[in-house]
Amino acid sequence: MAGAWAAVRPLVKSCFTGSLIGVTIADRYASLVTVDGKSMYPTFDPKPAERVLVEKLSLDRYNFSRGDVVVLRSPSDHRDLNVKRLIALPGDWIQVPEKQEIRQIPEGHCWVEGDNAGASWDSREYGPVRHFSVFLCSYEFGT
Repeated sequence: MAGAWAAVRPLVKSCFTGSLIGVTIADRYASLVTVDGKSMYPTFDPKPAERVLVEKLSLDRYNFSRGDVVVLRSPSDHRDLNVKRLIALPGDWIQVPEKQEIRQIPEGHCWVEGDNAGASWDSREYGPVRHFSVFLCSYEFGT
């Protein structure tokens, strides 16, 4: 039994080390997110599902702009990530047509919407989102 473990040990060690490196990169630097659903159509086609690279390294230096495509944690389930378009920044005023109201975006928050309004669950439903839950969406990878 000891001989078998000695033969398998380097492989297990390599797999474990590789997994730790992969998790660290995905958590701190960049990760791939699959765009599910129709909320960002036609920018992202749901069939076949497209993927985007979420770049996290430069978040503290990046100045978000209206129109940026961003990835954010879902307000209903923080394990899920949503892809949306940044519409308004802190201090901006936004009109919510469905609710006939005008709101000012609070400091530390932003307003996001899907490109396909009829199929998007976004700030029009749940209001402004906190900036710290938003990541920069960098590159489209297709299928």
